[in-house]
Amino acid sequence: MRMDYLHHKFPLNHKNLLLKLLLSFFFFGLAFRLLFFHSLSPPVSPVLESPFPEKTTLPVPEPHHPPPLPSLLLPQNPPVSEEHVPDDVPEHAPEDDPEHTPEEVQEHVPESEDQVETHTDTDECDYFSGDWVPNPFGPLYTNETCSHIESHQNCLKNGRPDREFLYWRWAPRGCELPLFDAGKFLNMMRGKVWALIGDSISRNHVQSLICILSTVEQAVMYYHDEEYKSKSWNFPSYNFNVSVIWSPYLVEAAIYEDMNGVSSSEVEIQLNKLDSKWVDQYMDFDYIIFSTGKWFLKAAIYYENDTIIGCHSCPKRNLTELGFNFAYRKALKSVFNFIVSSNHRGLIFFRTFTPDHFENGEWFSGGTCKRTAPIKEGEMEMKELNMMLRNIELEEFAKARDEASKSGVNLKIVDFAGLSHLRPDGHPGPYREFHPFAKGKNSKVQNDCLHWCLPGPIDSWNDILMQMVLNG
Repeated sequence: MRMDYLHHKFPLNHKNLLLKLLLSFFFFGLAFRLLFFHSLSPPVSPVLESPFPEKTTLPVPEPHHPPPLPSLLLPQNPPVSEEHVPDDVPEHAPEDDPEHTPEEVQEHVPESEDQVETHTDTDECDYFSGDWVPNPFGPLYTNETCSHIESHQNCLKNGRPDREFLYWRWAPRGCELPLFDAGKFLNMMRGKVWALIGDSISRNHVQSLICILSTVEQAVMYYHDEEYKSKSWNFPSYNFNVSVIWSPYLVEAAIYEDMNGVSSSEVEIQLNKLDSKWVDQYMDFDYIIFSTGKWFLKAAIYYENDTIIGCHSCPKRNLTELGFNFAYRKALKSVFNFIVSSNHRGLIFFRTFTPDHFENGEWFSGGTCKRTAPIKEGEMEMKELNMMLRNIELEEFAKARDEASKSGVNLKIVDFAGLSHLRPDGHPGPYREFHPFAKGKNSKVQNDCLHWCLPGPIDSWNDILMQMVLNG
């Protein structure tokens, strides 16, 4: 009876319509609920969505550091570079001293970024007391990104197979030494002029500085002397000029050498007459770095007031043997006396010499430099001749600094001797020449354990210089 009633009251087609309507309301409500609550939930991190989130590496927030160097460091085709010119390094010896398959660079990177030590700032920092610490970022430039590297220091192009020497930086003890900031430096130097005055180590250094600055703007060389020993560059956007002036003795000297550096006679040195090549431009420079040293070890005849007073290493001449230390002290006195009595109001640096690292002999007796990592203090003694040069420099600078402070001349020392002594791995060695063992591993080659590979340890010199400039 009831079923008949329902059939009569709600025919089959009406019941289907009612059922559909109820189901529609149900699914609509369910969809609304899901949509509403999802909109209130936080988004899921794309890192966590990764199937292996523990292996995800976030980018390092260091915009001025390049990533570890790729294998391009040994280019198949040599990069375009400045015109090849004769170097003042003789074929038989470094000028300032009487087939490999490259491995991947990544294999030589220190274990982690955490190994890069930092220090707390102090009011006054001794930038020259510290340690070489791992730097996984590597250098700021490569032999492919910089065209200003001279052939004898272009160790990577020349086939040096190891890479570990590229992954260290100098860290003073007790204070922070930021890496060189090329953009900041160029902005500071708008309208300024720098000069590096000295021997081939100064030219080695200026290449490092130019290469780093060229990561921001390419340097334009606008001057060079006949032998390409003195050069000048300009950074057009900053009206900033950098020069290197070849003056190995800083005083007047007549050098009798051929294109290969072979001497035909002793050097004649005027100990109390300064080299006009830099004196004539002295007041035009805002920043100057003077250096000298190793050339004074060469055989020489010494003059004062155009009169011979003695010599060094001249047994065939009837002259008084005065020794290189006598001449070095006299020459430095002449330079410092000029500086402290000048009216120069820029910033003047005196850079101490850098030691060589010939082992198992000297340059003339088969000495080599085969180390591939820095050493610690006390691990290798500085040679006696090097210590003599260094002591003379420190003594004469101390006297000059006192006089400079009285006359208002801003004179500072950059004592790179100690930190450079800890880097016997940083020299070209046999790779001062292009692929020296191409004809066999037993080929007789000349090692250079005095100059520095580029890139290499000498780049850290610029970190220190920038901080000293910032601190006035």
